[in-house]
Amino acid sequence: FLGVCGDEFSVLRSPQSVVFRDGSWPIPGERIPDVAALSMGFSVEDDLSWPGLAVGDLFHRPRATVLVTVKGVDKLTLPVKGISYPIENAVPFSLDSVANAIHTLFSEETPVVLQLAPSEERVYMVGKANSVFEDLSVTLRQLRNRLFQDNSILGSLPLNSLSRNNEVDLLFLSELQVLHDIASLLSRHKHLAKDHSPDLYSLELAGLEEVGKRYGEDSQQFKDASQILVDSLQKFADEMFNLYSGNAVVEVVAVKTFNSPLTRKARSILQSSQSETENPYNLAYPYNYNYSVIFNIILWMMIGLALAVIVISYNLWNMDPGYDSIIYRMTNQKIRMD
Repeated sequence: FLGVCGDEFSVLRSPQSVVFRDGSWPIPGERIPDVAALSMGFSVEDDLSWPGLAVGDLFHRPRATVLVTVKGVDKLTLPVKGISYPIENAVPFSLDSVANAIHTLFSEETPVVLQLAPSEERVYMVGKANSVFEDLSVTLRQLRNRLFQDNSILGSLPLNSLSRNNEVDLLFLSELQVLHDIASLLSRHKHLAKDHSPDLYSLELAGLEEVGKRYGEDSQQFKDASQILVDSLQKFADEMFNLYSGNAVVEVVAVKTFNSPLTRKARSILQSSQSETENPYNLAYPYNYNYSVIFNIILWMMIGLALAVIVISYNLWNMDPGYDSIIYRMTNQKIRMD
């Protein structure tokens, strides 16, 4: 387990094959995906000179990595003692590079890759995740309806000062429902947690941030929501760790605010449904490591085809029909014989 304390990256649980050293070494926010990749046994483009991660057993890598990002809070008091590292320059990050590496190396084994941000209705599934989490609620309407079903967490979760009639509280509770449903749906497909392909889960929770904005961080609602979130994360981590037979890394990142001005704004559940531009700054989409390979293949193929057309056209233009063409040659012989 990885725990978080004030813009920190913390380990709640990890198998013996992944060694995290206890120390207060700061980790750059943009290198968090590299830590996840190295812990799974993948290589990264730039060497990571961070002493927090030691070389573990290279032949027994974890079968799953679970990374939960909690926005709007700088400290979570997790009940299980873990190893925490301060985050230096907390910028937005994603595990797209890790997901691409898994999809490329294990495409035939169909690993489970799930990236989900419930408050933004953003979801990305690869491999068996499409069938395993087919019934997972991902839109705001689905999340709200899921909460009021008979088997939802509202029946067993102590709400304390939170209310079922407040939209902000429902957004926060719906994210906890997603955590419960992920573990529940995966438990029906336990065989996927025992295969040889690694799985990846990346979740982004912004409900606690909305609670803090609505009631204030000194309010009883925010304190109760923080405690409920801690208990839910602990339960979710235990369930995921047990589903993978103790061979999974569960990580939590708590960030008060990201430092980048280009962070994507979280969609509030109170926001009216208006069409917004997903890319208001007209930024180019990020290229992956296959871009240069595909570019060179297409470039040199086009150059080769262009040269071939030029050479063929030149030879046809300067051809002597009487001597170079077999058609005219055979016609001339036939005329002479006649």
